[in-house]
Amino acid sequence: MATIHVDVVSAEENIFSGEANFVALPGESGELGILPRHTPLITRIKPGAVRIERADNGQEEFVFVAGGILEVQPGSITVLADTAIRGADLDEARTLEGKKSAEEALRNAKDKAEVATVEAELAVLAAELAAVRKLRRR
Repeated sequence: MATIHVDVVSAEENIFSGEANFVALPGESGELGILPRHTPLITRIKPGAVRIERADNGQEEFVFVAGGILEVQPGSITVLADTAIRGADLDEARTLEGKKSAEEALRNAKDKAEVATVEAELAVLAAELAAVRKLRRR
C-alpha cells in the first residue's frame, strides 16, 4: 500500500514526522481527507483534530491544532500549525478552566476589539475541548 510522509510542526517544536496511510483534518472549507498521491493543495486549517493513520503500525495519532496552513504534495503533507498539542498531552480539565476564564473575560470585555480577541480564544478552546472528548471516546 502506498504511503505519504507527514510533518506536523508548530513554532515550538516538531510534533509528528512519519509515514501515513491517511490523514484527516479541519480545512477552511470543511473536513479534508488526504491519501497518498493527493492532488497538490495549499489551504488554511481551522482549529481541530488532525488524525493520522500511521503506516508503521496502523494506529491513529491525534494532534490538536489551533489553526495554521496545510500544504499537500503527492508524496508529502506539511501542517504548519499556530499551536499544536499531541493528543496524549490534551488535558480536559485545563481546557475547561481556560474556557471558564475566557467566558469571564468576555463578560468583562470593554470594547469590540477585546470582545473579538476573547471570542477567537473561545472558539479555539471549544475546538480543543471537542478534540479532547473525541479522543477520549476512542
